[in-house]
This record gives sequence, structure tokens and C-alpha cells, in this order.
Amino acid sequence: MPGYKLILLFIVAVFLNYLWELAQAPLYVGMEYYNAGVFWHCFVASLGDGIMVLLIVGAGWIMLKRRDWFERPGIAGYVVMLTAGFILALLVEWLGLHVLRRWEYSERMPVLPVLRVGVAPIAQMLFLPPLIFRIVSFFSAKR
Repeated sequence: MPGYKLILLFIVAVFLNYLWELAQAPLYVGMEYYNAGVFWHCFVASLGDGIMVLLIVGAGWIMLKRRDWFERPGIAGYVVMLTAGFILALLVEWLGLHVLRRWEYSERMPVLPVLRVGVAPIAQMLFLPPLIFRIVSFFSAKR
């Protein structure tokens, strides 16, 4: 895979995840009101989200044995996206919330009962990667 695709993937991932992070910020304690600290925190989180999207690309590359798998994912590719996205989001949320105690949810955050993690951050890694891959595929085809 050409390096420009990985860079484009990361940039698009950071941008879209930044918007999502800003939208879900009020669901976290201490982030109910937008200020410079919230904007910065969301930006830093979106950099981590961008890395997670690259990890999903790597997982697909290993499992499907195609570097460009996300451009024409097929059913197997979507299974990889959703499975890897769910596992990564679950791990990050579980560790950040229950182990490292880096954040906590406000009462407004919907929580998955058994797993005790927020629905919004899990949904983020289920919905955004397919959209990101589609956008990058579109721009790559134009190039």
C-alpha cells in the first residue's frame, strides 16, 4: 500500500473522530461544557482513534492477506472492520474507565449493561472506520 494512503487514512480518521469526540464530550464527567481544554482533549483522543483505525487496517491486511482490502472489503472485510473496531473500542474504554480510571461517564452516557462501557465510544469504532475507508477509497480512485 502506498504511504500516501496510510497518511490519508490517518488524516481522515483523525478529522472524523475529532468531530465524534466533540459530539460525545458532554457524556463524560468534566467535559459537559466546551472550552479550550475540551477541544484539546478531544483532539488528543482523536489522534489515538486515528491509530486505532490504522490498527484495523493492519488487522485486515493480516487476516485477508490484501493490502488494499478496505477499498473493496466485501463481507469478510466488514466483519474484520466491525470485529476489530469493537474489540479495540472495548479494550480502550474498559482500560481507561475501569483499570486506569482516566475518565468517567456522566449520567447521560448510555452504557452497555454487562460490559459496563459507553455505547457512544463503541459505536464510534463501529460506524466511523467503514466511512473513513470509503472516503479514502473514493479519493484514491480519483488520484
